[in-house]
Amino acid sequence: MASKRQVSYKCCIAGVVLLLLTSIAALIAVAVIQDTWSFKEYTLEYGIVIDSGSSRSNVYLYAWPGEKENETGVVTEIKNCRVSGDGISEMKVDPEKDAKSWKAFSDCMDEVRKAVPAAKHKTTPLFLGATAGMRLLRERDEQRSNEILASLREYLISLPFAFQNASIITGQEEGLYGWITVNYLMGNFFEKNLWNTYTRPEGGKTVGSMDLGGASTQIAFVVDDDLRGPNYMHIKLYGYPYNVYTHSFLCYGKNEAEKRILDKIVQESSNPTYIMNPCYAEGYNVTYNASFIYDTECTKKPKNYNPTQEIFMVGAPDSDKCGSIVKSIFDFKNCSSSHCSFDGVEQPPVTGEFMAYAGFFYTARALGINGSSDLDQFNSSVIKFCHTHWTVLKQEKTWISDRYLRTYCYAAHYIFSLLGDGYKFDKETWKNINFEKEVKKTSIGWSLGYMLSMSNMIPSEVKQISPMTNSAFAGLIFLFSALTIVTFIVVFIILVRTCY
Repeated sequence: MASKRQVSYKCCIAGVVLLLLTSIAALIAVAVIQDTWSFKEYTLEYGIVIDSGSSRSNVYLYAWPGEKENETGVVTEIKNCRVSGDGISEMKVDPEKDAKSWKAFSDCMDEVRKAVPAAKHKTTPLFLGATAGMRLLRERDEQRSNEILASLREYLISLPFAFQNASIITGQEEGLYGWITVNYLMGNFFEKNLWNTYTRPEGGKTVGSMDLGGASTQIAFVVDDDLRGPNYMHIKLYGYPYNVYTHSFLCYGKNEAEKRILDKIVQESSNPTYIMNPCYAEGYNVTYNASFIYDTECTKKPKNYNPTQEIFMVGAPDSDKCGSIVKSIFDFKNCSSSHCSFDGVEQPPVTGEFMAYAGFFYTARALGINGSSDLDQFNSSVIKFCHTHWTVLKQEKTWISDRYLRTYCYAAHYIFSLLGDGYKFDKETWKNINFEKEVKKTSIGWSLGYMLSMSNMIPSEVKQISPMTNSAFAGLIFLFSALTIVTFIVVFIILVRTCY
């Protein structure tokens, strides 16, 4: 009889211990499942960058998932709205033109407002960056420059977005952000592997960038880490460091270079009222006011300057002479370093592939060059273009307005000198230049690179998604905790009874 009772106690103890262990295991399992099976759901973040260049403004809307890849957002372009009219540096002169400019800004911002979910308006950062046009205006008339920016800030603050800043960015920043844009779009910073995670491409190869705007031109490319100086910027993107050489040349943008070239042609002419222009096509003529050439910090006003004086120019094509005049606006001789580009600016030798965009692309397209070319091919295309009659050019280049078509002979010579004599591209390295407008249907420019850099500082909205609701999780934890406590008590009672 005693033997049966002992067996019964042992069975009870075994059952209760099994229940205790089961309860503890269930309690741990619930906690582990709730923790390890949960995931973070990031909302889509938005950012707006207004690129206010010397000749126009563009409003870019970008979006990226809140989850950042190695501290930098994976950004895509959602919308690109061109603000009609002139650049902002022309504001505060003609009230009628200003009214049209504000209307154009409003139209673009309305498009952006509709593209961003209403719930995201207050958290969508808005930036405006003004480039070389405003840098020149600041040198000439700082008060008007400040007034323009103040008016823009007042307008942008009134919008439903999280306005951050409206400022004039430096030429070095413009060059760096352009380089970031090019390499981001080409996938040189990261790629997805077989496990659907982001990794750095093997070798970490990058591409140099060259931007030709209206008032300035920029070059940027990666160099060895040991190079130091005012033109070198050390940055970290997607978890990796880069040493980037970048320099911006003010007054060497396409529009300002044109004025400097026209000034040279005017100075060399014996008859200021009837000027033979070797950079204009035969059959073309135009009349300028002197202010068109001299109302800028990039040209020196002549003696007895009269801004309303009419200057009549007639096309007298001479490619060699045009090229010689274009070269005269550069200084290729003075250099205090081992390597220089021009105007005494230190620059290491160009290496690797380069993307040339904006004015570079449009000029190459006018010459009939798509993508890459070789140096001799580019040169022969320049000569052919410059010696083509105006009527033939208009028939062949129907997509180009007269305002721009007349500029491409000098612009082609300018690019040839800038890249060859300035940046020192030769027959071998010239083949590495690709003239492009966009990559993967996204515009190339500094604004995307700027947004990528700014996304490092923008917090993400994160929603924690768990496999169980909070109430279900709390209920299970209470149930198994209570069961564990009860089994502990039962085990204790059984053990006490076995002792007496």
